[in-house]
Amino acid sequence: MPKTTPCLWFDDEGEEAAAFYTSVFPNSRVTGTVPYTEAGPGEAGTTMLVKFELDGQDFQAINGGPLFTFSEAISFQIDCEDQDEVDYYWNALTADGGEETQCGWLRDKFGLSWQVVPTALAEIFASCDAQASQRVMQAMLGMTRIDIAALQAAKDAD
Repeated sequence: MPKTTPCLWFDDEGEEAAAFYTSVFPNSRVTGTVPYTEAGPGEAGTTMLVKFELDGQDFQAINGGPLFTFSEAISFQIDCEDQDEVDYYWNALTADGGEETQCGWLRDKFGLSWQVVPTALAEIFASCDAQASQRVMQAMLGMTRIDIAALQAAKDAD
């Protein structure tokens, strides 16, 4: 099967974004850059492409100019083992201009969407009857950052 590598389009902040993402995720690193040449379309010598890994997953960031921006139509999901991990990624990715949205979704300072999801969420829903599932869903719809204890409390409420 061919390897799939997400390519993220930035105006001109690809290097900054790659440095930021590799500082947030463990086992991550920038693996290389490719400059624009005299052939363009960017200014010769400036960075065209940044290659990086986030915990073993290859990514590319292209400095392609202001033609395209991110939307929620594409997001990256982070499966978190516990509330501490949810809080870590939430705080890191909303820092310095990121934006909280709803139900565990956020946009980082570059406008890229992330879903910060505790693995317990699926377990909570799987162990619910119809009424408890409705309570959990209502609780989650009122959240920005997912709160595992609050979801569990909604499930257990009678």
